Order: sequence, then structure tokens, then C-alpha cells
Amino acid sequence: MVSNLQLFTVGNFEFRLHHLLIIGILAISFSISFMVRSQAADYGFELNEFDPFFNYRATQFMVDNGMPAYFDWHDDMSWHPNGRDVSATSQVMLHITAATLYQIFGGGTDLYSFTILFPVVFGSLTTIVIFALVRVIGGTTAGLFAALFFSLSVPVIVRGTIGWFKSEPLGLFYGLLGIYLFLSGIKSENRKIAVAKLVGAGIILGFGLASWGGIQFFIIPLGLLFFALPFLRTDRNFLIWAIPLFTAVLLLTIIAFERPGIRFVTGLGGMALIGPTAFLVVCMLIQKFSKVEKRIRNGLVFLAGTIIASIAIVSTGSLNAGSFRYQNAINPFLTTTSPLVDSVAEHATTTTSQSFFFLSILMIFAGVGTWLIFRAKSSIKDASSRIDNDMVAFALIIGFIGVYISSAFIRLEVFASISVIILASLGLSVITTEIFKSKIREGKKFTTSARTITKISYVVVIVGLLIIPAALPGSASWISGIKAPPTILNGGTTFNIATDDWPAAMEWLQNNTPNDAVIASWWDYGYWITTLGNRITLADNATIDTQKIQKIATMFLSDPDQAWEILRELDADYVLVYIAAQKITPPGEDPAYYILQGGADESKKQWFMRIAEVPESRYLHPDGLSATNFFWENTILGKMFPFSLEVYANFATNEQSETFKPGFAGVYTKDVKYPQDGNGPLQLAYSSPSFERQSPGPISGVLIYEINKDYSPSQKQTIEPTSLSPETEIAVITTTFGDIQIKFREDLAPNTVENFKKLARSGFYDGTIFHRIIPGFVIQGGDPNTITGTRDTWGKGGPSYSIDAEISNVKHVKNMVSMARSADINSAGSQFYIVLGDAPWLDGKYTIFGEVISGQDVVEKISALETNSQDQPTTPEEATMEKVTITLP
Repeated sequence: MVSNLQLFTVGNFEFRLHHLLIIGILAISFSISFMVRSQAADYGFELNEFDPFFNYRATQFMVDNGMPAYFDWHDDMSWHPNGRDVSATSQVMLHITAATLYQIFGGGTDLYSFTILFPVVFGSLTTIVIFALVRVIGGTTAGLFAALFFSLSVPVIVRGTIGWFKSEPLGLFYGLLGIYLFLSGIKSENRKIAVAKLVGAGIILGFGLASWGGIQFFIIPLGLLFFALPFLRTDRNFLIWAIPLFTAVLLLTIIAFERPGIRFVTGLGGMALIGPTAFLVVCMLIQKFSKVEKRIRNGLVFLAGTIIASIAIVSTGSLNAGSFRYQNAINPFLTTTSPLVDSVAEHATTTTSQSFFFLSILMIFAGVGTWLIFRAKSSIKDASSRIDNDMVAFALIIGFIGVYISSAFIRLEVFASISVIILASLGLSVITTEIFKSKIREGKKFTTSARTITKISYVVVIVGLLIIPAALPGSASWISGIKAPPTILNGGTTFNIATDDWPAAMEWLQNNTPNDAVIASWWDYGYWITTLGNRITLADNATIDTQKIQKIATMFLSDPDQAWEILRELDADYVLVYIAAQKITPPGEDPAYYILQGGADESKKQWFMRIAEVPESRYLHPDGLSATNFFWENTILGKMFPFSLEVYANFATNEQSETFKPGFAGVYTKDVKYPQDGNGPLQLAYSSPSFERQSPGPISGVLIYEINKDYSPSQKQTIEPTSLSPETEIAVITTTFGDIQIKFREDLAPNTVENFKKLARSGFYDGTIFHRIIPGFVIQGGDPNTITGTRDTWGKGGPSYSIDAEISNVKHVKNMVSMARSADINSAGSQFYIVLGDAPWLDGKYTIFGEVISGQDVVEKISALETNSQDQPTTPEEATMEKVTITLP
């Protein structure tokens, strides 16, 4: 054959044409992988996502201070005030590998740039590793297919793009290399080479586990293979020491690291190795001393007993089950039991559409491969095309296990991809080998292989099936669909932009705050603040202290005074919030309008609520995204967002609504509630550049508030009811719960008081309803639509005229009565509200004209009525103003 043409020799090795072909395909696979993974560099040469910034910082510490100092490092910059024991809570082997290679190959490159390229290089090198692995299982052709498939695998690439200095790229490299060495070792006929490979496999796989905890899912197929080997192999004298050697080296390597360490060995992970290894040894001893005809039976009986005993041991709960994430992978039904785990996007359950995008045509190839593996064992007579029984078993085991565990959450789709790649490569290898054989032996005769047209057609079909998902559709193919800006440049938003908002904000932190300043933020941003801002944080992606994260969530959803108290308790000096918006009005138009829900904190608030364990219905409308008035007016997070709701709009139908409706989105105006010169609990210290954007387009707004240490919630201004003279008129609102008496403040708003009296005397208010009830905030009424209109009109009615505002310096404290209005400050008419709790954000914006002097208990009873998603009472008759009279006290 032409492919066997000898080109040259090196010692005893004959370099032939097919070796050149193998090198060429591997070079193409490496190059494709490198280029696809590097696409994000078009936006900027930065680290990507959150964890890489910590890993860079940890690697820098090791480079600067040495390995002994690293293992003694207690990081006081994170998880204030307790700090973090880095080597016990990190992917140590990632830092060791990067630091070591940087010192060897770094040259004049800075470490930041080196770590940006690190995942691309190792991810691309893994194409060669998976070639070697699949070659051991099913031959060279299968290995070459695997390398090509791996170079385009979406789940693998998205977790190893440029800047993705996280655990997965290196973990997969070590993990697959360890599996290759193990399979190659148990296939080797040279016992010395076998020992070297098995020892190397144990060490390398241990490195993989110390690089990425997810590699422990490779332990499961290995353990199942150990159960199968006594029934597939007859070389008992070899396996009876080879498998224990591998297991012992692997466990000793794991113990050498604090993480995963001894806890892994004594838990389910370690038992998944130790148990099957012990079974294999005992089973092979049983078979060795059993009669030939009873060996299989005795082995199966022992297997059944082992399974029963294992289930009994696990059910006692005596073994360490590992973290929730790994339990979740074994039991996907646990997916929604932890809001903290579920709040991470990569822990979302994989959808059918996502699986199809990730695997596409490879799923079909894998199905064909599974069928052909079995068929090849019985129908292919040429021994060179057959796959050994133990390799078939491993391919099927890792295939099914990978697909199963990947169903838990999207991050584990890498295992489904690897499983499908192995099965698909084996299947195509069988077909390709059969089609391209030069001769086929049938008895004593040789017949020619498939015709040339068949071979060409086969190549065209296979190449076409791969090109389609790689190139189509143009914006969502395997290649273009994974191109996205580094997270530090778009904040992790839905906007395909690259801005300097986050880098600029971190630079401001470093240059304008004290060195020991403590920054509170949602835990996503902790690594950025510590690494780029060089400031102390309360929480980060390590999620070491879930109670601390819950407390931060509670703080964000507390009223401003309570939030201030929590921030002081946490010893915070600044608090950071991130908001993504879209400006929709052209430059110069006033007011400017914005829409939110761009993927920043405004889109994460529902997770704040779930983690804080507060009822979402109080803060969110039925769509689960749009915030209620209570959120905007009674939480520190709502007050920190520098926007106020103006109207709801349906952009598809060009309709507007003053209240929430399904299919409508909020339209907002810019409104900084805590300005730099304010006297509230927070003072805006910094806003990132795009917050001041003048042209229409996306806003990636990083806002940093300084905590006002002089703020004193206990000394808030209160308004004492003034004495009444017999000649002073009051309003009496009669309800089913009793009367509410309101003293007018004509000294503050004489025209407003006169308007209210006029409407009351005309009977305008009689029969109207307190149509808006928000506990802790207000009860609002005075709309004639509540008498004659449907619920969707409540809150929109009035006397068909408006009056001018009469703004005073009096504060909106409990029991004050003020006029409601729309966006226009001079749009009040008849609607009014009674304040249920201090609301300083209303001060200076609404007209106070009275205060409740009697019937406060009635107000409380009305505020406690059950409401629907629109804050309307479900029993309107209980919230009705039966009569409003103006009388003398």
C-alpha cells in the first residue's frame, strides 16, 4: 500500500507515509483547537470569567514566594474577617503546574499573559492525548477521529477558551492522560513497561484530581471496569497485582494534597476505587481456585454479594458523600434543592436544545458506534479490526456514565462530549476500515474492497456532516457560537460588548480607597475586587461560607436602615453593585429612557431572594423578573440601582401601562437615590464610564457606594402629631375595621388640603378602595376607577384634573399622608397614600398634606390584607372607604 511507503529510518524505527499522515492530522487538530479557543482575543487579551483571577493571583504568590510559603498561605484578603486557607480550598495542582511551567518557559512574558494562553495550549494538547487514549481502545483511525472531534467539541472548548485559567483544561489533560496510561499499561505485554505506565497513570490521575474535582467522575468508569475485568480477561496473575498497584499509587498521590486529600480517600470517591479493586483481587482468587466450568458462576455470585454489601454500607451514611454538587451529578433529582448551587449558571440543568447544540451529529455517530462495536465483535473476521473485550467494556461504560452524569448540570457536558467522541470515533473507525481495505478475504479467495466512488462518497458525507454544525448557522455554529467577550470586559451580561467599565472600576478602588478597605458585593465579583482592585472582600466564588453569602443576600433585600446595620456588622466600608441597562433614547432627549434585565445584578435579584429565603412574590411580579414597587421602594438593592420605573411597555404592540402586565417590560429613567453629597446610609462614590453614556446602546454600570459611617438610623426625624384646636377640621375615613382620622397640614400644602376637602365633601371618595397595599410601605387609595372600573384600570383614575405639587422639608415617616402622582411631579389629583414605614426616598418628591392621628390600628389591619401580584386587595370590600367626611374634632 502507498501508506506503508518507507520514507526514512531513525535507529530501528521506520518512518512511513502513514506516520506523516498521522502527524498531519494531529497538527490540524491541534491548530483547529488553538484557533477556535482563541477567538475571544478579538475583544481583548484578558483572563475570562471569575475564578481565573484568583488562580492567577495564587500562581503569582507561588512564583513570588515559593511553594513552601504557598502551602502556609492564609489569605486575609478574602472572606473577611476569617480569611481563607488557600492550599486546602484550591485546585493546587493547577497553581503548581502553571508556576513551574512559567519559571521554565515564561521567558520575558508576564505571568498574566502566560495564564491567558495556558488553557489554550493545554486544551489543544489534549487533542493529542485523546488520540492516544482512543488509539489504545480502538486503533489509530479511531484515535485520529477522536482528535478531530475533540478539537471542535463545544462543551470542551467553552470550558477552555483563551483566558479560561480554571481547573477544567488542565484537569482534562491530566485525567485523560492518566486513563490512557492505565489502559495502555494493562494492555502492555512487557511487564516492566506496564509497571511504569500504571505507576505513571496513578500519579497523573492524582494530579488531575488535584487540578479539578470533576475528574473524580473518571473514577466511576474505572471502578466499573474493575468489576468487569474478571469476566473479560484470563491473565489473572498479571491483573491481581497490576490493578492494586495502580489504585495504591493513585490514592497515595491524592493523600499528598490537602484537596482532595484523605477526605476523598475515605469517602465515596475512594471507596469507588478501593471496593472494586478488592473485588477484583478476591474474585480472581475465587476463579483461580474454582473449576473451569464454575468460574463464571462463582464470580457472578460473589459480584451479587458485593453489590448488596455496597448498597448496605452506602445506605448507612457512614461514608463521606462529598459536596452537594457531586451528589447532584450522581443523583440529578437533587438539582433544585440548593438555591446557592442553582444560582450558578453552569449548574443549570442541561436542556435538550443545549445537548443538541453541544453534540449534534456526534450523537448519531455515537449511536452508530455503539451498534458497530457489538457487530464488529461477531461479524468482522480480520483480527486487526476487532476491539478487545476489555476495551469494548470500557468504551461502553464511559459512554453511558458520561452521558448520565452530564444530565445533572451543564458544566458536566464535557463528560458527555468525551463519551460521545469515544463512541463516535470507534464507530467511524470500523466503517472507515471496512470501506478502505484494499482486499477482503473470503475463505481462500480475496475480493477487492469498495469501489472508488463509494470511498469518495463516504468521505464527502462524513466531512459534510461535520462541516454543517461547525459552520451553520452563521451566528450559532460550533465555531461562531462560542465566541464571546472575556467576562471582565462585558461583566457577564447578555451584551456582546467589550468595555473598560470593570477594569476602570477596579483601578479606581485601588487608587482611591484605603488599603484595608472592605468591599461588600455579590459573591460573583469577589475575585475581581481582590485581584484587580487589591481590596478585601467578604465573599467570592469559593463559596466557603454559605451563611456569609446568605447574609449578604439578606442585606441587599433589607430596608435601608437594616441593610446599613448589617453592613456595619460585616465591617464593610464600601458596597458595590452592578447593573446592565440599555439606553433607548437618542442623545439630548430629556428625559432619557432605559430598559434593564441585561444579566447583571438586576437580573440576579431572584437568586438573592432564594438564597436569603424570602418570599419572591413580595419583590417580583409573576414573570419572575420584573420587580414590584416594594422592591424598588423598600430594599437597599432597589435604592442602589440608579433608575426609577416610569411605565411598563409592550414593544411588540406599542402599548403602555402604569401597572405591570404579562408581556410588558419596565421603562426607567436615571435616578441616583444616594448621591455623593446625600445624608442617607450610602453615598455614591464612583460610577463606571458607560453609566454616563449619551448615545443609545448598552450600559455596563459598576457603582461603588461608600457606607456613611455618620448615618444614625436610631435618630431619624419623626413628626409628632400637633395639637388640634376645636376649629381645626379633620378628615374621617370610615372602613369596615373602624375610622381613620387625618389631621390636615395646611401649613405645608394649603392647596392640596383644600382640594382633598372639596372632593370629600362632594362624595368623590365614598366607595373607593385602598387599591394598592404594600406592607411596610404604603396603602394607597382615592381612585374612582375602583368603583366603576376593572382591576386593570385601578390606579389610573382621578378627578380629570391635576394640581401643582407643594413640596416641603417634612419627611415621609410612618403615618404621614401624601399625594400620589405619575412621573410628572405636578400630576396629583385625588389619589393619596398613608405611609406605613419610614420612606426617605420619597422625601422632596411628593406632597405631604396630613398625618394620621387616630385609627393607626385600622391602617395596620388594612395593610395586612391579602393582595395579588399587582398589590391589589383580593377582598376589596375589606379595603373600601365607605365614607370620607370632613368634620371638626
